Amino acid sequence: MPMRILVCRQDDLEVLEERLPSSSAVSYHAQRFARQASGTSTFLVAWLDAQPTGICEVRWDGCAAPEVRAVLPGCPEINGLHVVDALQSRGIGTALIRHAEQLAGERNAELIGLGVDDHGNPRAAALYARLGYEPTVPYVDRYFYTDDTGAEHSVADPAVFLVKELPPRPHL
Repeated sequence: MPMRILVCRQDDLEVLEERLPSSSAVSYHAQRFARQASGTSTFLVAWLDAQPTGICEVRWDGCAAPEVRAVLPGCPEINGLHVVDALQSRGIGTALIRHAEQLAGERNAELIGLGVDDHGNPRAAALYARLGYEPTVPYVDRYFYTDDTGAEHSVADPAVFLVKELPPRPHL
């Protein structure tokens, strides 16, 4: 069965949490689905043989970092790209990114971007470069997570926001 990339449904959340567990007591999948339900994002799931193999979210309101918003207001962001470890380097991440780019193009976006940890994720950085993303804005990726004891933690990772110009859509 070929890989399919579909928009996440409420019914997918349980299997996502089983197969791609959140690293937080609060489900990242549920948070992404809630943003999708509010219209601020699209939560994509890659499926292979009825199993979720990867995810990403396209945040239509852009990157939350003020450094990025100041330079690229309104640039949609691919966020939270993750592929099951055992299935990495098989085109799943590329397919998710391409699907996100297609959705952004359908919304007439001229650019799309994503962030990468400047030093801690060289495989992802290499993938993004191969797909045509160029470093644009250094920023600090700030986020919170809740551990299994209920304690909330703050994280601040140096990152770079990469941008790709999307081809113009033909006028019909």
